[in-house]
Amino acid sequence: MSAFGSPYLHLPGFSVLLMAANVAAQAPPGLGTEEYGLSPRALVQAIEQTEELISKCMRDQGFTYFAADHSTVRAGMTADKKLPGLSEEEFVGRHGFGIATMYTGLPPQLAPGYSPGKVGLGERNVLQFQSLSPAGQVAYNQALLGGVGNPTFAVALEQENLWLTGGCTRKAVEQVFKPDQLKSTYYNPQDAIINKDKRMRAALAVYAREMRKAGFEYNHPDEIEPDIRTRLAAVTDNGRILVESMSTEQKAALKKLQDFEREVAKTSMALQEKILVPVEERIQQELFSRKPQ
Repeated sequence: MSAFGSPYLHLPGFSVLLMAANVAAQAPPGLGTEEYGLSPRALVQAIEQTEELISKCMRDQGFTYFAADHSTVRAGMTADKKLPGLSEEEFVGRHGFGIATMYTGLPPQLAPGYSPGKVGLGERNVLQFQSLSPAGQVAYNQALLGGVGNPTFAVALEQENLWLTGGCTRKAVEQVFKPDQLKSTYYNPQDAIINKDKRMRAALAVYAREMRKAGFEYNHPDEIEPDIRTRLAAVTDNGRILVESMSTEQKAALKKLQDFEREVAKTSMALQEKILVPVEERIQQELFSRKPQ
């Protein structure tokens, strides 16, 4: 049962639809449970290949980059919405999604606290970056990430938004991932199957209705974080403005966005746990009742 109580309370007919699945969903051959529909083994291989290619590309441009191992990249991925001593619910309550609320304008290697990007790069790469002059740091991240505002590999992989990568990171993922996986329109095939299921469609309709009651115009949880990132980019000139250098108006706009992020994150998380998670878990069990290849 959800921490927020029974997911079927006050939803007439919804519980019946959830339980009444005449034909169990089945995953197509080759669909895995990890990001980009990969199997756990395939994801490890993709990470290792990408990191080696990033290292080679950086070396060709005169920089030192140590290929991060799978566990390091995975640590960066799992650091999303997590801080020591806080549960995910507590994190969301205090920091929303950790997007505008954690914005500093600093590169990930210099982030003083929460930074999945910094974790995913690994300690050796962070120390290497910090040993450079300010001008060298700018040139280094231009080569590695393609400029300010572009995500590290671990962050892009966790968010399934490789299309935002740049520099050597982009060159590397282009050699490892499929062309359609690099498009802004990419959607995880497992999520696509789940969203098409009539039970999830019904659940999402309830979710959207409840979000509107709370004052938020979102039809799916996946719409929220990209929207906040877009809003943050507009406030910060795509991440080019340090918080300490912001004008009074810019700081006010950032605070307004941070407050919005916290509220929408708390509302969405509660509704997801209450309405969507039970449905998703049931469909996933059906999809992967056989061992993924």
